[in-house]
Amino acid sequence: MTTGIPNDDSVASKAMLKTTSLCEAHKKLGARMVDFGGWEMPVLYTNQVEEHHAVREAAGLFDVSHMGEIEVKGPDAESLLQKVVTKDVEPMEDGQVILAVLCQEDGGILDDLTVYKFNTEHYLLVVNAGTAQGDYEWIQKHGEGMDAEVVNTSEDVTKIDIQGPNAQGILQELTETNLDEIQRYYFAEIQVDGIDMIVSRSGYTGEDGFELYLPNQHAEQVWDALLEKGGPKGLVPCGLGSRDTLRTECGMMLYGHDIDCEHTPIEAVYGWTVSWEKDFIGKEALREQKEEGLKRKLVGFEMIDRGIAREHYPILINGEIVGEVTSGTPSPSLKTNIGMGYIRYDFRKSGTEIDIDIRGRPTRAKIVKLPFYTPAYKR
Repeated sequence: MTTGIPNDDSVASKAMLKTTSLCEAHKKLGARMVDFGGWEMPVLYTNQVEEHHAVREAAGLFDVSHMGEIEVKGPDAESLLQKVVTKDVEPMEDGQVILAVLCQEDGGILDDLTVYKFNTEHYLLVVNAGTAQGDYEWIQKHGEGMDAEVVNTSEDVTKIDIQGPNAQGILQELTETNLDEIQRYYFAEIQVDGIDMIVSRSGYTGEDGFELYLPNQHAEQVWDALLEKGGPKGLVPCGLGSRDTLRTECGMMLYGHDIDCEHTPIEAVYGWTVSWEKDFIGKEALREQKEEGLKRKLVGFEMIDRGIAREHYPILINGEIVGEVTSGTPSPSLKTNIGMGYIRYDFRKSGTEIDIDIRGRPTRAKIVKLPFYTPAYKR
């Protein structure tokens, strides 16, 4: 059950893979390692479903150091970001985190990213692994002539996520900072286990939790300390398999699957990241698309018949292809099969019955409102 997660254990392919600073730590824990976008990453440690439930019920620890980090500094840092991202960054408070999108001139999604604001002259962008270098070059190109320095710091940073209802209690044992003071989608520069780092209250599982950014040389120290403190509270190391089912349940999109250069923010469920009152690259194309009317929309669906929808499976209505699946998986929390996909705009409404063509067999499903699952702390 590893939607979107490649399964390649060949020695030849692994010899060419990039590794994170925690690669050996994963192997010591018996993780099953796979090729994920050119990185050797843990897909699971024991059992994917058990890891999924640990995050929903207690806590899970993820190495996501393959993600990219780009710093933008200087007097024109804010102006450069206003130009390249869809969301208005001017109203951001120092210490705030927002989700935004990088668009091409035609409105296609180059990447979705999080923006961390230290001040108007210093921002950190956290981007997807496969797009990090391209994002860096894109932002640098559009910053030419501006007084802003764009630096790709990805290779120097370890990113560890601790997610779940017990995450705060576990992390609190390793820091003197009162974590109650870090609000959802805010961050602080603090010490954890004596190490200086950035800690934000955010994540990609839907659960409450924290994302930690720290120097590579301290990665194993902090990873081991978290597992030691968290073990009695149910913390387990988790792989990319459970990360995928967790994000899908909460309707979170995966770049290269649910979003890409062929789709726009308003076709996906990122319309809320578009600030129409400011200028940004791709705005006119998005405005034109909005005025002409959308032809397709990303929706969630739940299977009625037995069967698992997988990426690229056709979506049918009355035997006619009206869309395509982008993500699909069994949902451990809901005990049903779920998925997302683009469908012709006039069929987008919740409750609409559709068929998924599963290897030539039409299999009934229905469109449902996203997210599929709401974590307990949000209810």
